[in-house]
Amino acid sequence: QVQLVESGGGLVQAGGSLRLSCAASGSFFSIFAMGWYRQAPGKQRELVAHIDSAGLTNYADSVKGRFTISRDNGKNTVYLQMNSLKPEDTAVYYCYIDAPFVGRTWGQGTQVTVSS
Repeated sequence: QVQLVESGGGLVQAGGSLRLSCAASGSFFSIFAMGWYRQAPGKQRELVAHIDSAGLTNYADSVKGRFTISRDNGKNTVYLQMNSLKPEDTAVYYCYIDAPFVGRTWGQGTQVTVSS
């Protein structure tokens, strides 16, 4: 069993920054990929950022140049640095990991609210 614990969400003014963290623990051999989705009220969940085991990343067009995903393999943790936040970034952010023989595991979600 794999558990993900997210932290770092909160309320911030437009133009501000937040850093999300997601730490994985439990029974897994390794982690292929890690990432973040988000879901705003009334909208579908969308991929925000993804990072694979080689450190290759991809981002939603809406966050390119503002968000940075990174991972610390020693700590089994993925981060999302969010700068120049906009009100439209308001959503619940969910982290995930993809691990061999386990598949995808999701975090519980953390609320990010950006006020105008």
